Amino acid sequence: MENLKEKYALITGGGRGLGKATALAFAAEGIHVAITGRNEELLKQTVKEIEAIGVKASYAVFDIADLAAVEAGIKKLNTEFGNFDILVNNAGIAAFGTVLDMDPIEWTNIMNTNVLGTYYVTKTVLPQLIEKNAGDIINVSSTAGLNGAATTSAYSASKFAVIGFSDSLMREVRKYNIRVCTLMPSTIASDMSKELNLTDGNPDKVLQPEDFAELIVANLKLPRRAMLKSASLWSTNP
Repeated sequence: MENLKEKYALITGGGRGLGKATALAFAAEGIHVAITGRNEELLKQTVKEIEAIGVKASYAVFDIADLAAVEAGIKKLNTEFGNFDILVNNAGIAAFGTVLDMDPIEWTNIMNTNVLGTYYVTKTVLPQLIEKNAGDIINVSSTAGLNGAATTSAYSASKFAVIGFSDSLMREVRKYNIRVCTLMPSTIASDMSKELNLTDGNPDKVLQPEDFAELIVANLKLPRRAMLKSASLWSTNP
């Protein structure tokens, strides 16, 4: 079993929802956690909660779809906080509509955030992991990345792309003792899901952020050769 204590993690979209739940779960394992997002107040509050558990915490405000901002934000975190052992690419956006009805700008924004954002953050952090000859990268995709559905063309395309990116990345970096895993949850009772009315007014019927964060921690604890390449998780509450 891997010892996670005193490791340093970066979680994108860490101010709320699954990102926040993962940050708190990591802190409970003794992992020092840095989080990113676009809402500074949410990030500040989450950092306070992480620090209250007894580990180091920090945050950076930037849009992952902006490469220059990603590079500047991560450089600042590395200087003030430390270099990373674990990267969780969690940040993402969603919108739904038919191919004809969805505005091309909105379609592009989803791809830029979910696909290019994952690529930008990974590209920026990866040299640190290669230098250490160790590390973990966890990319959060979705069951929508396994099967499309009416009105999900942009979101599904982006999450399919994350799976393909992760599989290619895994084959490139395993020689550096870096593990890459793709996780594909169904609907999680996150703030975004509630805002998009994906929980049918009853968040208890879908996955809870804390449940999925527990899976992420369990995956990191696996012996290095045993880490899951990918995993899907559906709600157990019909």
